[in-house]
Amino acid sequence: MNLSHRPPSAALVLQTLLTQGPLTRAELGRRTGLSSGAVTKVSAPLLDDGWITELGPSGERQPGRPATLVAVRPGRARFIGIKVTADELIGMLVDLTATPLTTRRVPLRSRDVGTVVKAVARLAGTLSGAAEGERGEAGPAVHSIGVTVSGDVDGPAGIVRYSPFLDWHGVRLAALVEEATGIATAVENDVRALTVAEQWFGAGVGLSSFALVTVGAGVGCGMSVDGRVIAGAYGVSGELGHLPVGGTDRVCTCGNTGCVEAVASTQAIVEQVQERTGDTDLTLAGAVRLARAGDAAARGVFTRAGRALGLAIASVANLIGPERIIISGEGVAAYDLFAEEIRRSFADQAFGAAARCEIVVRPLPFETWARGGAAVAAHRLFAPLPGRNEAAAGLRAVPGGPFSAGHA
Repeated sequence: MNLSHRPPSAALVLQTLLTQGPLTRAELGRRTGLSSGAVTKVSAPLLDDGWITELGPSGERQPGRPATLVAVRPGRARFIGIKVTADELIGMLVDLTATPLTTRRVPLRSRDVGTVVKAVARLAGTLSGAAEGERGEAGPAVHSIGVTVSGDVDGPAGIVRYSPFLDWHGVRLAALVEEATGIATAVENDVRALTVAEQWFGAGVGLSSFALVTVGAGVGCGMSVDGRVIAGAYGVSGELGHLPVGGTDRVCTCGNTGCVEAVASTQAIVEQVQERTGDTDLTLAGAVRLARAGDAAARGVFTRAGRALGLAIASVANLIGPERIIISGEGVAAYDLFAEEIRRSFADQAFGAAARCEIVVRPLPFETWARGGAAVAAHRLFAPLPGRNEAAAGLRAVPGGPFSAGHA
């Protein structure tokens, strides 16, 4: 079912139709740079195998006959995306166009690796079975699963090298899930997977470069440059939460001091408000209520967090010059308490034209994060993950495609 045996132009055509279709063959040629003959040659087997379909005349006039629109056939393949949090699994089953078919949430009673793998396998089975029941037919089998986890994740090797919130070290998660489900599995950092989702069908569509900053239990960043979601040589690009901004002696989850995450993560905010108010039972909701009610101690914590986030976001703008920076994560529910200081410190630190970068606040439910995992799984269609002994060579992807991971 993989397309890896086909020429790279086939993956390019399919990716272009996924993100920009339906298109006529002439327009497909213009957008891919392929000749009309090459488009026809590549399209024929994709049509025969049911990956793409013709929709009928487009209304575009061409000599001899009306142009026909070509589109991806959504039902040709299904994928499952599962986001792992510290206490819950969020799963989604999608079709080839990443349209959600069904979603599920299940609690995690333990962060033990074996327990989580079994829970992932059960959820994957539930998602597949629910979709079959709703549609009244078996439909295509699930092609692959994308599991996303916070922390240092080596996608090509299928390894979670370190996840502080799960307390995992060196977990070969892809192999474990494959063994438990019998389905090919990809693993990825959750923020990078969400960045793929935003690139494919969200606020990053059509942009040459953008960044996604997430604020929640951690502070993360996904970066898309020239159509590639960057993972870096070791899979740790975008660790914005561990950018040192100074001004604090608070210890971060990574063990260092001065990190953005030590000041601006939701847990860090709660702990700081607890310390300043003496209320050790205070929750995030309580801290937000205090700050909005004008409590000086609570407002000071949010102001400090906003300053750290603004500095971090300005650093992203200065480093990669994105057209847009999207701010998301559960922490944006209290964005009104950060906003002024973020804008001020960003304006102060963004260099030159980098200050023109658009800042967009975009709350996204965890289901969208799971959808990103499914999009990562779909990458296997174009470039199956290398064998465990090939991981060091990296993962090749078609430049400019929605699944390009930047390992080439």
